[in-house]
Amino acid sequence: MKTNEEIKEMVKQKYSEIALQDKETNASSCCGSGGCTTEVYNVMSDEYDHLEGYSAEADLKLGCGLPTEFAKIKSGNTVVDLGSGAGNDCFIARHETGETGKVIGIDFTPEMIDKARLNADKLNYNNVEFRLGEIENIPTMSNIADVVVSNCVMNLVPNKPKAFSEVHRILKLGGHFSISDIVLTGELPEKIKNAAEMYAGCVASAIQKEDYLNIIKNAGFKNITLQKEKPIIIPNDILKNYLNEQEIEMYNSNKNIIFSITVYAEKLNECSNPTCC
Repeated sequence: MKTNEEIKEMVKQKYSEIALQDKETNASSCCGSGGCTTEVYNVMSDEYDHLEGYSAEADLKLGCGLPTEFAKIKSGNTVVDLGSGAGNDCFIARHETGETGKVIGIDFTPEMIDKARLNADKLNYNNVEFRLGEIENIPTMSNIADVVVSNCVMNLVPNKPKAFSEVHRILKLGGHFSISDIVLTGELPEKIKNAAEMYAGCVASAIQKEDYLNIIKNAGFKNITLQKEKPIIIPNDILKNYLNEQEIEMYNSNKNIIFSITVYAEKLNECSNPTCC
């Protein structure tokens, strides 16, 4: 069993490698990480290219949803993107918030921050900035964000209650978040759990859907809504690297247990713990 720090270092190392890959190498790999299969399987990601503000250079195919599409961003808003990667969600958010708004991307991988800043410079965006930091200790003032978005990142954070309390802290009163993430509705085989860590944590540290939603509720959020939900199917081409034929058949005989969800919730009180009110 890996410690929280070991998980963070594993994820940071893998995402550093992805940030340094060329786009062609990254696009031909599972969840953006190399070496998982001989064919192209971006099994988690949704296509972004129909959204205004989309930047192909910043799209590393690491997400599991389209949170910015559901985030209800308005002109002039301040938006914070947690786990901003190369900046794609930030640039889409910037299109919605316009030149009068502000977008802040947070990532704990220095190579991703460098890549995102380079992409922002190419686009000549002066109201999009990227900060190095962890989601469990977000490097912004309290009550700064109108909207928080995040795409397939919170599942990688070992201390999820702390992470969502930080989301609550940085949101303005009346602000909201839209977060896409991976959750479970059953138990994964141990071999799959271990394999998932090798795919840049696509489902590493994912928890049960009910537990995930309870963490959000316990952080003080209201009007929690599932905006989108889809099953994640792990192709046999990947499964065969970790399971034998009988284990694959048994795994596939179960109903889908890995899901991508996009969750919306609002901050309607000042406290991050309902009991404090």
